[in-house]
Parts: sequence; C-alpha cells; structure tokens
Amino acid sequence: MKYVPLGRTGLEVSRVCLGTMTWGTQNNQKDADEQIEYALSHGVNFIDTAEMYSIPPNAESYGKTETIIGDWLSRNPSRREEFILATKIAGPGLHYVRDGGPITGAAIIEAVDASLKRLQTDYIDLYQLHWPNRTTPHFAKHFPGHISFTEVDGKAHSAQMLDILQGIDACVKAGKIRHFGLSDDTTWGINEYIRLSDEHGLPRVASIQNEFSLLHTKDWPYLIENCVHEDVAYLPWSPLAAGALTGKYLDGARPEGSRWSYVQRNGIFRDTPLVDKAVREYLKVADKHGMTAAQLALAWCDQVDGVSSSIIGATSLEQLKEDMDAFDMVLSEEALQDIMAVFKAYPVPF
Repeated sequence: MKYVPLGRTGLEVSRVCLGTMTWGTQNNQKDADEQIEYALSHGVNFIDTAEMYSIPPNAESYGKTETIIGDWLSRNPSRREEFILATKIAGPGLHYVRDGGPITGAAIIEAVDASLKRLQTDYIDLYQLHWPNRTTPHFAKHFPGHISFTEVDGKAHSAQMLDILQGIDACVKAGKIRHFGLSDDTTWGINEYIRLSDEHGLPRVASIQNEFSLLHTKDWPYLIENCVHEDVAYLPWSPLAAGALTGKYLDGARPEGSRWSYVQRNGIFRDTPLVDKAVREYLKVADKHGMTAAQLALAWCDQVDGVSSSIIGATSLEQLKEDMDAFDMVLSEEALQDIMAVFKAYPVPF
C-alpha cells in the first residue's frame, strides 16, 4: 500500500480510502466488520463516512453507518489508532436533519457531538462539510449554464463560512476533531476558506472530496491544480461512477441488491445512452490489458496527477478485494493511450 500526505495535516493516508455509505442499507454489521478487517489488514488506514449515511438517504437510514462503525470500535477500542476516521456534516435540504437548515458554527458543534456518540470514539480525525450552503456544480449540475453564479451573494456566504470555521475551531480546541475538509465544493469555496482561516487564525482546510471518474472529470485539471498548489488533498468519491464503470448496468440492467436497484435522488443516475457507449469502450480496453473494468477505472483514477486517496465502496468482500487490487496495478503507456482515446470521444457522457 502506498501512502500520501493529507494536505498539511502531517497525517499520511493510504491511497485507498474505505467508503462506507452502503453499511446499514445494503450491508449489515457482519459485512462491515469483514470489510474493515480486510482493509486494515491490507494497509488501508483511511475510512470515510457521514452522518447522512446509509444511502439512499432518508430519515430511517440517517446515522446508521456511523452506528455500525461505532459498534466495531466498541469491540475493538485498542485499534482506533490504526486508521484516520473521516465523517461529514450534512448540508442544507434534508428536513429530518436539523430541520433542513444550513451548516452553521452551532450546527457543527451539535453534529460533531452526535457523530462522536454514534461512532463511539473521542475524536474525529477529519471532519468534512458534505456540501456547501450555496448551490454548486455538483450532483448533475455540472453542465455550463445550470447555475447562475452572479445571483449568489458571495459576501453573505463568506460570512457563513467564517461562522462555520469558528464552530470548527471550537471543536478542534475541545479535542473533538483534529482537521477539517470540504466535499462537493469548488475552487472558490476552497480558496475562500483558506483566505478566512489565514485572516482570522482559524483551522485550515485539509482536503476536498468531489465526484471524479472517467465519466465525470469536471475538476480536472483546474480544481486539482489548485489543490496541488494549496496543499489540499484531493479525494475522489465514486471513482467507478456509482458502479457504471463496471459495466453491470449496461442496457438498463439493475442486478438485484445493487445500488441502482434502490431509488436514487437528484437525477444522478449515470445511465445515459452516451454512458453506455463509453462504458462498452472502456470494457474493451480493460479486456485488452488483462484487467476488469473496475480495476481499469480505479487504476486510472489513482495515477491522475494530484489525486491523493480514492474513496472506494463495495457491497461484497469480493468486490472490495477486486477494487483494492487495482491500486497495485500500473497502467502501461499503451493502456493510457487507449483510455484517453475513449475519454476524448466521451468526455462528459452524463
């Protein structure tokens, strides 16, 4: 396993981050225990979750994943130091989470305490904002023209960010969290948080996790360049495009128990005709170079300059093993050229 810095935190994290959002709906405690044990025994030292999980998100599934992780920790308290634990506060819009309200400094303090209780730990290594209070080009809003940036009150959102940083600072000083990061944010969001933290002597953003895969590369190269030069770790989520890049959803297939057999929200299905065409071509490339389609996609993501640690989730131990093996694979120049030929033909397929 290879390890990389988590921004300027001084922490080193594995290139593989174990994602957990299926634990509680698609996966039970036993499944989670097996995945944790396998990941830790193979060098993974980074686990990511969120208060909103498991998915699909609803009032019943809220907090289930953190509770499952907490159950494991309650039985293995001496192993807490073996990994970096990351979780997230939900942004606005979920009526069953703080009445759907925005992220505030006070909400941070409240949510941190609730997560610590569910996780059955005294501290969180990386506390992330799951999505911003303002609308950003994420969750199928990435096509140009979808969002009117000039209608956003930047000064008002900057004031909200300062309040959030002050809440984070209170939690850091209390020893409840060590570092903080962003998720589903933009270059402006990163830099405004950095500006405010520098100006007010508050905690500095350590990382950002955004959707990133061969089917969804809106952050490449511009936001990733910013992360490199500002020492902000870039953490791709959904590097398999919610499973689309495995090929298992081609032609409208919905395998029983798979993520796409559950109701999805916000129109983020990756099931357009162009996705089908792109995936078929990536399957050919994977077969040519002796790897599975999932491994091709993950190995590609891992080698992108500026990517720190890729977040992978699996609904079976077999899938986890297959996915983790990808991070020991080196793509040849020929394989990279073949991948880019497909990428150039289908750069934004959904």
